Amino acid sequence: MPHLVLLGDSIFDNARYVPGEPDVVRQVRAALPKGWTASLEAVDGATTRNVPSQTARLPKDATHLVVSMGGNDALGTSHILYENVRQVAEAVLRLRDAQERFATDYHAALDAVLARGLPTAVCTIYDTPQTRTEQPIIRTALSVFNDVISRAAFSQGLPLIDLRLICNEDADYANPIEPSARGGEKMARAIARLVASEWQMQVVV
Repeated sequence: MPHLVLLGDSIFDNARYVPGEPDVVRQVRAALPKGWTASLEAVDGATTRNVPSQTARLPKDATHLVVSMGGNDALGTSHILYENVRQVAEAVLRLRDAQERFATDYHAALDAVLARGLPTAVCTIYDTPQTRTEQPIIRTALSVFNDVISRAAFSQGLPLIDLRLICNEDADYANPIEPSARGGEKMARAIARLVASEWQMQVVV
C-alpha cells in the first residue's frame, strides 16, 4: 500500500489552528486515491534544521514524501525588514545575506530527506492573507526564500507544490501564518493531483 508522509512544519501540522475541523493530514487521507494512506511527521514550529530528525521517524512502509519547510526560518529573520538602512541597495544585500543562510540550511535539510531514497515533492512558502497591511512587504521578502526552494526543486528534478497559488484567498488562512481547513483542503487536492500524475508534474497548483 502506498504510504505518503508529510514532513515539515505547521503548514501540515495545523490541528491546533482548526479546532472542530479536519487538519491537513486527515484531508490528505480523504483526497488520496483508494489504496493510499498518509501520516504526519511534520511538527508545528519546526525549521529546516528540525526536518532531518523527522526523517529518522519515518514509518518503515513510507513510500512517498511531501515536505513543507522554510516558513519558520523566514519568520525568524523577519526582523531585518524593520532595520534602518541608508540605501535600497543595502536593504537588498541584507535580504541576500538572509537568503544565503537559508539556502545553506534548506539544502542540508533537503539532502537529509532525499537520502531516504523515496519520491519527494517540496512546497513553496505561501504568502499571507491579501487583506493584511503588511502583505506586499511579506510577499516581496518571501520571494528570496522561495527562489531558493524553486531552484532546489528544479535542480533535483522534484515536483514543486506552489502554495502561493493554492492558498490565494483570505479564507485559506486560519491566521496570518497557518492554513485554515479550507486552505488545507486545497493543499490536499493538490497533493492528490500530484499522486494522480504518478509524481511527474513539475509545478502543482
